[in-house]
Amino acid sequence: MAAAPGRAFRSGLRKMLAWGVLVLVAGWGGVDACPTPCNCLGNTVDCHGLGIHSVPKNIPRGTERLDLNGNNLTVISKTDFSGLKHLRVLHLMENQISNVERGAFDELKELERLISQQQGSLFVPLCFRDLSENFIQAVPRRAFRGATDLKNLQLDKNHISCIEEGAFRALRSLEVLTLNNNNISSIPVSSFNHMPKLRTFRLHSNSLRCDCHLAWLSPWLRQRAALGLYTQCSSPPALRGLNLAELRKSDFACSGHGGSAFVQPCSLASGSCPPMCSCSNNIVDCRGRGLTAIPAHLPEAMTEIRLEQNGIKSVPPGAFTSYKKLRRIDLSNNQISEIAPDAFHGLRALNSLVLYGNKITELPGGVFDGLASLELLLLNANKIHCIRASVFKDLENLALLSLYDNKIQSLAKGTFSSLHSIQTLHLAQNPFVCDCNVKWLADFLRSNPIETSGARCASPRRLANKRIAQIKSNKFRCSAKEQYHIPGTEDRRLSYECNSKPVCPAKCRCEANVVDCSNLRLTKFPEHLPSSTEELRLNNNDISVLEATGAFKGLSHLKKINLSNNKISEIEDGAFEGASSVVELHLTANHLESVRGSMLRGMEGLRMLMLRNNKISCIHNGSFTGLANVRLLSLYDNQLSTILPGAFDTLPNLSTLNLLANPFNCDCRLSWFGAWLRSRRIVTGNPRCQGPAFLREIPLQDVAVPDFRCEDGSVLEDSSCATGPQCPSQCTCMDTVVRCSNKHLQTLPRGLPRNVTELPAVYFVCVCVCVDLSNNKISSLSDDSFSNMSQLTTLLTAFDPPPCPSFSSLHGNDISELQQGIFSDVASLSHLAIGANPLYCDCRLLWLSDWVKSGYKEPGIARCAGPRGMEGKLLLTTPADKFQCLGPVEASVQAKCSPCVASPCQNQGVCQVDHTQLYTCTCKSGFTGKHCETPVDACVSNPCTNGGVCLSDEQTRGFSCACAFGFHGTFCEVNVDDCQDHGCENGATCVDGVGNYTCLCPPNYIGLFCEEEEGLCSPGRNPCQHQSTCISTPTGPRCVCIPGWVGPDCGIDYNECADHRCQNGAQCVDHLDGYSCICPQGYSGEFCEVAPPSPSPCHLAQCQNGAPCVEQMGIAVCQCLPGFEGQSCEKLVSVNFVDRDSYVQLQDVKNWPQTNITLQVSTAEDNGILLYNGDNEPIAVELHQGHVRVTYDPGNQPATAIYSTETVNDGQFHTVELVTFNRMVNLSVDGGEPTTLGSQGRSQPATTEALLYVGGMPEEVMPTSLGLSSQTINMSSFHGCIRNLYINHELQDFTRSHMKPGVVPGCQACRKLYCLHGICQPNAAQGPQCHCQSGWTGQHCDQPITGGLTGADVGVCMALDAQTYRCDCEKGYRGALCNLQGEPAGLCQGLQCLHGHCEETEDGEHCVCEQGYTGESCDIETPCRGEPVRDYHRLQRGTVLCQTSKPFSWVECRGRCQAGTEPGATAASCCAPLRVRRRRLTFECDDGTSFTQDVEKPVECGCKECV
Repeated sequence: MAAAPGRAFRSGLRKMLAWGVLVLVAGWGGVDACPTPCNCLGNTVDCHGLGIHSVPKNIPRGTERLDLNGNNLTVISKTDFSGLKHLRVLHLMENQISNVERGAFDELKELERLISQQQGSLFVPLCFRDLSENFIQAVPRRAFRGATDLKNLQLDKNHISCIEEGAFRALRSLEVLTLNNNNISSIPVSSFNHMPKLRTFRLHSNSLRCDCHLAWLSPWLRQRAALGLYTQCSSPPALRGLNLAELRKSDFACSGHGGSAFVQPCSLASGSCPPMCSCSNNIVDCRGRGLTAIPAHLPEAMTEIRLEQNGIKSVPPGAFTSYKKLRRIDLSNNQISEIAPDAFHGLRALNSLVLYGNKITELPGGVFDGLASLELLLLNANKIHCIRASVFKDLENLALLSLYDNKIQSLAKGTFSSLHSIQTLHLAQNPFVCDCNVKWLADFLRSNPIETSGARCASPRRLANKRIAQIKSNKFRCSAKEQYHIPGTEDRRLSYECNSKPVCPAKCRCEANVVDCSNLRLTKFPEHLPSSTEELRLNNNDISVLEATGAFKGLSHLKKINLSNNKISEIEDGAFEGASSVVELHLTANHLESVRGSMLRGMEGLRMLMLRNNKISCIHNGSFTGLANVRLLSLYDNQLSTILPGAFDTLPNLSTLNLLANPFNCDCRLSWFGAWLRSRRIVTGNPRCQGPAFLREIPLQDVAVPDFRCEDGSVLEDSSCATGPQCPSQCTCMDTVVRCSNKHLQTLPRGLPRNVTELPAVYFVCVCVCVDLSNNKISSLSDDSFSNMSQLTTLLTAFDPPPCPSFSSLHGNDISELQQGIFSDVASLSHLAIGANPLYCDCRLLWLSDWVKSGYKEPGIARCAGPRGMEGKLLLTTPADKFQCLGPVEASVQAKCSPCVASPCQNQGVCQVDHTQLYTCTCKSGFTGKHCETPVDACVSNPCTNGGVCLSDEQTRGFSCACAFGFHGTFCEVNVDDCQDHGCENGATCVDGVGNYTCLCPPNYIGLFCEEEEGLCSPGRNPCQHQSTCISTPTGPRCVCIPGWVGPDCGIDYNECADHRCQNGAQCVDHLDGYSCICPQGYSGEFCEVAPPSPSPCHLAQCQNGAPCVEQMGIAVCQCLPGFEGQSCEKLVSVNFVDRDSYVQLQDVKNWPQTNITLQVSTAEDNGILLYNGDNEPIAVELHQGHVRVTYDPGNQPATAIYSTETVNDGQFHTVELVTFNRMVNLSVDGGEPTTLGSQGRSQPATTEALLYVGGMPEEVMPTSLGLSSQTINMSSFHGCIRNLYINHELQDFTRSHMKPGVVPGCQACRKLYCLHGICQPNAAQGPQCHCQSGWTGQHCDQPITGGLTGADVGVCMALDAQTYRCDCEKGYRGALCNLQGEPAGLCQGLQCLHGHCEETEDGEHCVCEQGYTGESCDIETPCRGEPVRDYHRLQRGTVLCQTSKPFSWVECRGRCQAGTEPGATAASCCAPLRVRRRRLTFECDDGTSFTQDVEKPVECGCKECV
């Protein structure tokens, strides 16, 4: 009975735990930092595609997956993977591996799985190692020792020629082995007998020698018919091409006399000698053996290798890196044309390198780096044309350098500056061009007499065959008049190519940091862009794919890329890697169908992204990842029908988003986007729906939420644009199950789905998102481990797996502490299982105990492991006062959250916590390294003097000095006496220098060594003038004149104009050593050969209507006068009506019964004609008391009229749209609700043509308007501006119309001049002016004229608002200003209208009443009511007019309150607002400013006590 409550508790707990999940996400739990330059995520280290040459150091010991694909690895050393005992997956594809040292994989006991290109499943447990497509040359005996669980080994497409006996003996679980496409000629007996599970074996495409040594393989293949298909012999000739499995034993023969019967088996043991070479005293001699490649796995102890007189064609990467004791390498007299940059890296003991007699054309950068001991370097008899200035920078001990007999034409300054010990330099037999660029070399050789081969000039002609060291500095010149090219030699540019910056790409144009490759029909991205490029133009080409070639790396100044108008349909991931400085990317008019963040990776600085006119149909929440700085994004004219939620969440700075011209289907999937547009202050251009039909052309942000609906109430399944959840790299995922158990995790994996609700237990398959994190080594959780997981309801970290499959397990971890607040983001968490963890229950864990007790969030499994006295106590039931901090926390617990507790710093170094590297060590003097483990060597104080280099001795901790040339001694303090073996001649005195000496010549002797006797041409006796050359002859001195001078002593100036080349009648002017041409007007060039330039673009441009022409970037641009538009300003689209009887006459409107007319109007007048068409069914559009009125006479019915609710006479532009269809008329102002005039009858459509008048109409047309029986149109012309008149969607050109005088082009002149009581005339002599109404004056017609007849004398001025007024005239006066006497002509006289005016129609006279009155005589007051108004609210701030940014609705209280007729009305009642509404509105002013202000407007009217 006592167990029943427990069972009930567990049953209830299981039911509660079935609702929730918690995902734990954390970083690396250990202290190991991520190796540079790799990326680390969980227990995965990603170093693929970084171009690295060696395996990175300090790989975290908990690494389970290591990706090294796509690099330049050449050697796998035995220490590269040491300590990686948990490594399960290793990628080494697409490298240049030529050497795998013995034991390289010995410690990889758990190597288990890799997803290769051929095996794509995530859920098949492949034990796989793919080493294909590398440069491996041999398989050593112990290469795979310890990899007993390996199941798949791919070694195809390498250079394997040697397989040691027993190389595969440990691979008893191997199922797949591929050795095809190698250079294998023989295989040791029984090499494959230890693979009982082998099911796939490939050995084809090798060089198998089918002799007696390979006889064992034939029966082995026959017994396994499915293995080794197409394995064929390559030799001897009689068996070539035959299948090895079909041969008989007698076919495998060895000829005894040939020696093949005693062929030494392939062996790679240390100290062994290649079969084709001889070895003794650590010298490997392979001379003249016909080798075409450098042998692999040479003896590690060798100090010298002789490879001369073979056929070797290249030195591959890392060819000699493993042989650290090498002192001499001889590769002379081979066919070498290519040397890898790291071929000799690491050879610190090498002192002799012989490479003469090859076909080397260029020395790659860094090829000699680190060869500090090298003393002899022979590069003579090659084809080297260019020497990089830094190629010899590390050769400080080099004594002899030979570049004799190459193709060198020039050397960059400073090439030999690092050769401090050089004694002999050979440069002869090179075609040196002795121009100004070689002057430094002559100076260097004169001050360093080390060139002993006699290097001479090849050009120019005046210096040909002269020794460079003996030519004076002023002879090295660069002149356009001198020929420096040497016929028959390589292009001279090759000599500078490796030192110069990239030139402009072929066919492109480069100017002022702009590279223009547009309109070239390019299909690929150009190469070698200048590093200074700021703008790259590739528009209007045929590029279809942007490949990830790294083209943008190094272009740190690039700001703009234009790839518009190409055929780009695919952008490879990382194609823009390195383009972080680019701010504009134009991809308009291409063939892109989708956008993903990885294709734009590397463009962190991008601000403008133009994707107009593509075929993009998919935008999701990963499309713009990494583009946080983008402000303008254009997706105009694509195929977007829907957009997934969160698509623009990665663009926090987005301010402009163009989505127009897309076929948006506004169903329920776009509901979020409508709300998103309304909540953001982003300029969008109002994208419109194209479906469903009832929402077509409605702006998407104006669609109500209920109208975003799907037909059958459910969301259509459409996965074409879904990104889907990603699986953490350490885990496996199937459907909604994520398994991460037994992965040796020390931290929680990253990348779990954000909507996770459960972390299920191991071995259970759940219908929800599940993660299994059991049996790991998680020891700490950061305070943001559970951020963004608000839906998480259950977290388990205990051993006990629940029966419900919707649980997660983190059991068997190493968690001791949890920071307070770690679960603050998971408000929905109802249960937490954290058993089987060594919880340290001191006062810092009291919060967790209280938290789990608050709602029984923990089922009573988690127990404490410390401190003393708390062991074994339950977290759920232990009283709060037991959680105490009584002493220091145990070091093992502290170390989980504070790495410095473990004292990782050695040699008394001080540990400091670091947020990026976990911790750093501050070392004491004398030590260095991450953990202060490395003693500082004796060379720190730099004891060597006079440029000597200090060399530390690791064994003795001492040092030695490598002295610069000319010094010796322990500290290089003694200057060598160079005069002991001087070369001074003729009794000259030798003067010692530093590393050299100087000869002081006796009288009558000159020269560097005083070897030349002074003759007739010596200074003081030389008769030659003007820098001419003096030559001593038996008959006396002879002068060789420089160009421009002649005569025996070169004293006569030669007239170069005698044979000048001036063209086009130019005048020749003689100068010293040349002439110049004075060109006729318009001609230019050195010889006036350039004709006058063609007329400028503006000469050819045809700007119309008085528009001036300006040139912009070589293109003529017409600057249109106000009112005109078009490329040539040929269209007049806006006009200003100045005079009162002006109008514009247009041609007949075709198909008037079905017409769409749109125009924009700006005026301050109350009345005026806008449009009039007077056919048999006349229609008039006019201003009537500030509103727009449309009067339409269908012919067989009385004329009817409709009015706009909006007023348009505020001086601002308003859009008026009129649509007629089957005698129905729709009127809309500023896009507001349309007012409809319904059809009242049908008649035959008129066949006569009638003209359309704009802004007024001629007098002869006016009588026909009397047919408008029910309303009378006003005859006053329009005063103001009309622009952008569209008839049936066609913009009207007023130049093709008849305009009466008084209509002037343009509206801009009057936009800033507000005439309060007058009309603005834009073309006055002094600019725009106000023509005031009678009685008003002033610049703005705002000052009344004193005296005379004004409204003040014969009427009362009634203010309507802050800007407008009304004149109530006395009897006998009329007009807007009461300035007209008598009754207006033509008005009826027999009817008195008390509050209105009389009109005559066909039916007789009647009164048109003012607002608020009714009745036949307008004598009955209308009752108090609220008339709806939708308009802008306007304010006058000084001289500035402001109005709300958009119209809104309110009511105007009109009518009278009469006692007894209205509820609550008394004799003292007034019609006033009963209820008002306050709104906060944004106002925009005509001076460009804006502000926000509260405005109160009535929403309900009624009678109440007058105020």
